Amino acid sequence: MRIYVVRHGETRSNVEGRLQGQSNDELNENGVRLAAVTGQGMRGIHFDECITSPLIRAADTAKIILRESGNGDTPVLFDDRLKEISFGIYEGRKIGVDEAQTEAMKSFLHDPMNFRGLEGGETILQVCSRTQEFLKELAARDDGKTYLIATHGCALRCMLNMLYDDPSDFWQGRVPYNCSVNRIEAEAGVMKLAEADKVYYDLAETVDRYARF
Repeated sequence: MRIYVVRHGETRSNVEGRLQGQSNDELNENGVRLAAVTGQGMRGIHFDECITSPLIRAADTAKIILRESGNGDTPVLFDDRLKEISFGIYEGRKIGVDEAQTEAMKSFLHDPMNFRGLEGGETILQVCSRTQEFLKELAARDDGKTYLIATHGCALRCMLNMLYDDPSDFWQGRVPYNCSVNRIEAEAGVMKLAEADKVYYDLAETVDRYARF
């Protein structure tokens, strides 16, 4: 059984440095392009099923990848557990709008397991719980099929945290690049991360948007 987990393509909020969370931003022109290049790079892989976050940036990324990889007829399902972390009242706002948000985001980026969440939002541990529940349920099918999963940067790190060699290194060096792909091999419910954060476009185009914080 193979499970490919991909982060969505670029959005305007990504470029502007805004906290998207569960706001429903669309892919920008470059995001559509990155998803298409990723799909073209994944030609030769047959996906039996696709499960995506219902947020449009993830869902559109999944559909573009399926189309460009030759899997346009693959069934697409939605699961709320794949949504991005909620940033509560700060969704759509840039980092640094006030002291409370600035201090909380320092924890989010540098001490994520102790991140208490922004007002009205979620903690990292809450997102780990729902995304890992999803992944364990999927792996338990043990059906030999190949799946495409489309999600978000923080949600992806939360989901895969239990598979990393060092789970205490939550971000694994960075927030995942847009359209980065992770491959999980699963058998009898046992999962192994076989490939991490692969991009199918030029590495010179990758952007670590939180490197300055």
